[in-house]
Amino acid sequence: MPELPDIVTYVEALRERVQGCRIEGVRVGSPFFVRTADPPVRSLEQRQIVGIGRLGKRVVLELDDHLFALVHLMIAGRLRYVKAGAKLPRKGGLLALDFADASLLVTEAGSKRRASLHLVRGAEGLAALDPGGLEPLEATFAEFAAVLREHNHTLKRALTDPRLLSGIGNAFSDEILYRAHLSPITWTTRLNETQLRELYDATREVLSDWTDRLRTERAGGFPTKVTAFRAGMAVHGRFREPCTTCGAPIQRIVRGKSEINYCAPCQTGGKLLADRALSRLLRGDWPKTLDELDERVARGKVVVSRAATDAKP
Repeated sequence: MPELPDIVTYVEALRERVQGCRIEGVRVGSPFFVRTADPPVRSLEQRQIVGIGRLGKRVVLELDDHLFALVHLMIAGRLRYVKAGAKLPRKGGLLALDFADASLLVTEAGSKRRASLHLVRGAEGLAALDPGGLEPLEATFAEFAAVLREHNHTLKRALTDPRLLSGIGNAFSDEILYRAHLSPITWTTRLNETQLRELYDATREVLSDWTDRLRTERAGGFPTKVTAFRAGMAVHGRFREPCTTCGAPIQRIVRGKSEINYCAPCQTGGKLLADRALSRLLRGDWPKTLDELDERVARGKVVVSRAATDAKP
């Protein structure tokens, strides 16, 4: 799922290309993509885009007459800036906004349609779609700490909850927790002041660093390689690869469509976190350390593969 650095990059690229432009036509490839009936999607036609911003993980197009179009790309949705009148892909083509000299396409890979478009009027309509999470790059340390202390969640859940923090998802939460040297299952209310400060600093550093890196990658072009798995990430998408700090293999827990990637020596004191599926299968024989894991793999008692870790609990 595109997260804060990806959405910021999209927003900046769109500002350079379509802010101030008039939408000449609208083509809808999937009616399910449009989640609101009033205002109708045709009301976008002949309107000028007066501003482009971000609301959580949504791209927001502000049009004249206080109309807002919010695009949520979810997991597999992407934006494409192409030549004027380009054909909307038959498979995965959701929406085309046609301008005088270009078209903006919204596409989605796969068969599940999770991406969405909401059209709302005025500031009140926009606020109704705001989950309310703090902007991590704008919040003070005191605000950040207060939000985490107010709710007792695991750090992984807290970082990815849009009601607490805005724009952070599965990938960058892994990177943040690795940089902060914190276990993803630590409870927020158990963090001391030093740990809270390290988490705050790591959150800002990771999001800022990756936003800058993605700006450099696009080099003035339109983003075309938006993915959750990027070269240069420390733990996310690097299951069984060596940690760049200590050399230990990166571990992973898969839960439904999300996963937790972490380094045991760097984040959990060397302790392996139990995977719900394999823990239920192995019961009391679940390895507690990397050495025990290696021993069980050698004995054939644990099969370390995506098929095993993707098993449903």
